[in-house]
Amino acid sequence: MEKKVIIYTQETCPPCFAEKEWLKANNIEFEERDIRKNQSYMKEVMDLGASATPVTVIKTEEGNQVVMGFKEDELSVLLKK
Repeated sequence: MEKKVIIYTQETCPPCFAEKEWLKANNIEFEERDIRKNQSYMKEVMDLGASATPVTVIKTEEGNQVVMGFKEDELSVLLKK
């Protein structure tokens, strides 16, 4: 299984925009889930224990890894960039 990247965002979030730009610049495919446009996405973020966006979930065969906030160094390691 390839890694699947899901990023929970909202329109008024500068770090969300920065992370999406970083992912695009590094040719990393991702699924964006705007928590303001879909209440179930908001619930998913709260269930992860997050209180702010972005929240990134990286799904692999070994399990899920969650990154709270835009942490370029951590994402680089997890996504091997």
